Amino acid sequence: QMGLAENQLSFDLIEDWIRKNPKASICTPEGVEELKNVAIFQDYHGFPEFRKAVAMFMSKARGGRVTFDPNRVVMNGGATGANELVMFCLADPGDAFLVPSPYYQHFTRDLGWRTGVQIVPVDCDSSNNFQITKEALAAAYEKAQKNNISVKGLIITNPSNPLGTTLGRDTLESLVEFISQKNIHLVCDEIYAATVFSSPTFTCISEVIQNTDCNPNLIHIVYSLSKDMGLPGLRVGIVYSYNDDVVNIGRKMSSFGLVSSQTQHVLASMLLDEEFVARFLETSSKRLAKRHGVFTKGLEEVGINCLRSNAGLFCWMDLRRLLKDLTFDGEMVLWRVIVNEVRLPVSPGSSFKCVEPGWFRVCFA
Repeated sequence: QMGLAENQLSFDLIEDWIRKNPKASICTPEGVEELKNVAIFQDYHGFPEFRKAVAMFMSKARGGRVTFDPNRVVMNGGATGANELVMFCLADPGDAFLVPSPYYQHFTRDLGWRTGVQIVPVDCDSSNNFQITKEALAAAYEKAQKNNISVKGLIITNPSNPLGTTLGRDTLESLVEFISQKNIHLVCDEIYAATVFSSPTFTCISEVIQNTDCNPNLIHIVYSLSKDMGLPGLRVGIVYSYNDDVVNIGRKMSSFGLVSSQTQHVLASMLLDEEFVARFLETSSKRLAKRHGVFTKGLEEVGINCLRSNAGLFCWMDLRRLLKDLTFDGEMVLWRVIVNEVRLPVSPGSSFKCVEPGWFRVCFA
């Protein structure tokens, strides 16, 4: 299965911690005495120790270069629910968010199906390794304005899905400058923050705004434990906003998609174990680097290149030379061969709204 961005490389570390810490679970003889406290009604803020643990983990996943306030941690059912919650808070039906392409293929569903929010792609291409430019941002914004579409913000995924690249400080500063000039919001989906396995290091938006003159009310972060820890089934999504209104409204809305108290209980114990977290982050990074190296080297041996990347659970594979026709129809013909004859599920670039046919996302973790 190379079409699913799933991190299965470090489950053994989590399993080992659970075996050594039976009191963290209410489903063991050692931990069952906490059953009543966990099972009774809890308010929508979540357990204080859980929010503290998440804030600490977010900091450590970003190299400890920035701290997070537990009181700004709003929980929701996975990053899917967290992204939708932010859209409900910031936009009305018919409003739009700019999204640099190629972008996560389910953003249209997550951001818009129930909110009525539109996506306006910001076209990026291989001429500069798919980097976001001010010119492309301005062009997308102006096109929306001409079509009478109200742009409420910009959403980015950093590290990128599907590119596996990180945005540099200069780029992030230019994005903050852009949204400040337009007085629109910036939502940073940072769910792959701890999957960075080689240089350059990850720069989060929180680091950038510490040293820039911008309105913090416009800055919001979406996070989860699905990718960094490989726990998508636990449905832990986080909204971290510097806007008090978003925190307050989001917390009320989170009642429709809470993280279970049992999950909060066990993860609070795990994430507050600083020795475990340090070991997990270091080991996970090394294993991702090794797997990425083995995979990309193997591709190079058969003449296939990938976009140079340093993060994520996937590679952005260049198969343009294998297309019979350099079109998106040609891309789909090749994709069907890979899936039906080679029997490897991978994702075509067109599903990520890539403007160039022939690119494919392939997951290696």
